[in-house]
Amino acid sequence: MTYEKAAAYIYDIPKFTKKNDIRHTEAFLDFLGNPQDHLKVIHVAGTNGKGSVCAYLDGMLRSEGKRTGLFTSPHLIRLNERIAVDGEPLSDAVFEQVFGETLQAVERMEREGLPHPTFFEFLFGMALRAFAQAGVEYAVLETGLGGRLDATNAVKNPLASVITTIGLDHVRYLGDTLEKIAGEKAGIIKPGVPVFYAQTSPESDAVIEKTASERQSFCKKIGKDAYEIIGIEDKHIAFSCSSAYYGTTTWKLNNIGVCQPGNAMLALEVMRFLFGEKGHPDRWRETLFQLKWPCRMEEILPDMYIDGAHNISAVETFVRSVPSDGRRNIIVFSAVDDKEYGKMAACLAENVPADLYVVTHIDDRRGVPAETLGSLFRKYTDRPVVVTESAEEALRYVRAHREGRRVFFVGSLYLAGRVRELIQEGR
Repeated sequence: MTYEKAAAYIYDIPKFTKKNDIRHTEAFLDFLGNPQDHLKVIHVAGTNGKGSVCAYLDGMLRSEGKRTGLFTSPHLIRLNERIAVDGEPLSDAVFEQVFGETLQAVERMEREGLPHPTFFEFLFGMALRAFAQAGVEYAVLETGLGGRLDATNAVKNPLASVITTIGLDHVRYLGDTLEKIAGEKAGIIKPGVPVFYAQTSPESDAVIEKTASERQSFCKKIGKDAYEIIGIEDKHIAFSCSSAYYGTTTWKLNNIGVCQPGNAMLALEVMRFLFGEKGHPDRWRETLFQLKWPCRMEEILPDMYIDGAHNISAVETFVRSVPSDGRRNIIVFSAVDDKEYGKMAACLAENVPADLYVVTHIDDRRGVPAETLGSLFRKYTDRPVVVTESAEEALRYVRAHREGRRVFFVGSLYLAGRVRELIQEGR
């Protein structure tokens, strides 16, 4: 089966199945030969920063000479991006092979009366199968939604659990308070397995600490005092670490997002736990300096940035990341309808020094109509608001009307991914 046919099958899965419980995922993995049993797993949950922390861990593990697997979501352009071995997405040929083997396992399941895995569950099974076949030693797994009920939580014996910052997102599924959401994220903590988490709020921190205590798991909070942001220079954000373990030199990230030093620090503390005195912080420093994670305050063209901030807490972080250097800015925004896009629009209009807003619709059934977004922005600002009907049209508009201004695309990973694809195609 070709990659295109395999991808089409996977995209069609939501039409004929629904989410299953963890026991079903465990059975699915059993039909696949329990590939997770051959892997040293680091399991990552949280509201914002999961993908960045996973990428940092994957890169630093490779700097230690380890063969790695990385499972993340969503993808930006192609499904292959969700499954990487040694830093490279699966080739079409390997994707096709693993898809076929996974489909055979699913067909055996169905003959025994078990439901078909969901879109995410199917890709998760493919990832573990691909990692085991490639001889991966360390697998970094990003949860899809929540943690407690997520398919990735079927892995019972990870080396470490990691929880990034907690915010109000997916409230219809995870709860409408930080405590409820933290409870779902803390569901990945396994008895006796150490957990590392990013300080967020007293409410969410207390839930994680309590869960770790109940499960007799070593628990380490990575607080704001673990690092200090020094500044931004030459498109890199610089920070120092408070622990002598990392030395006294400055660390730099290939990014200007103010949340990224905290994400890097969380990943560093996991590496410190895994390798201790045998670790090589000098290699980690070089890895973090070079590593690029797409669509996270990524400068895709000179003075044109794409950022995947897609909930209110991420947008608030984005606002703090926009340089306050007196430059003129353009904000391009889109969103999906299960996000608090009204609050996101208000936050951007009231806090970013922009003199033009461009709103657009993304090609997704959940995309908020561009006119709706335009009305929202006009409610919060008296600066010009331009309505466009597609990412292509928005990109064309800002290219024609930049007039030396800096451009930021924000509000949705779908928007960020589509703009990145258009630019890569030279459009």
